[in-house]
Amino acid sequence: MARPRTYDDALRARLIETAAELLAAEGPRGVSVRRVAAACDTSTTAIYALLGNKGELVRSVYLEGFRRLGDRLAAADEPDPLDRLAAQRDAYLANALENPHLYAVMFGPTPAGFEPDDEDTAFALSTLRQLIDCVQACIDADLLDGDADDIAVELWASSHGVCMLALAGMFDADEAHRHLVRLQDHLFVGLTAQRGALSGGA
Repeated sequence: MARPRTYDDALRARLIETAAELLAAEGPRGVSVRRVAAACDTSTTAIYALLGNKGELVRSVYLEGFRRLGDRLAAADEPDPLDRLAAQRDAYLANALENPHLYAVMFGPTPAGFEPDDEDTAFALSTLRQLIDCVQACIDADLLDGDADDIAVELWASSHGVCMLALAGMFDADEAHRHLVRLQDHLFVGLTAQRGALSGGA
């Protein structure tokens, strides 16, 4: 039998967003198939049809967060590799600030009833692959020295730290961007011949 028209991609997105909000606000105990369905003014059948059980619902939240991050990073496609690093930095921050509930599930404690499998983890880490490739392009162009994986992790860690502080309300978006630019510029002092090359747009 054909799926009812109301069980569409728009509803699926609302279910994931609602589940993410509940997880971020109340933890796993605040999330149930029935509660998420009620919040979206639909039936539990819709969740089972579109996403599956509670575990699959949480998995969908986790994967959606990394899908959005990956899309934002992929869109930061500047031709110059250093400009692309700066664009990816800005995209990472913007994505976290625009999707705080998803970000909390992506990088917070693993909700009970859900454990990322190897495929889930590989998908999540594919977003880091984009950063590694960009760093490697800088190394290949003699703009950076060092190991691409190590540098990418250091850049990721700095971005994540600033994003977490911003999401905790320590500073607003403009302040977060300023701190992130300065932090990564300082990191690049020992890595790039073009001192402060990532400070554009600060």
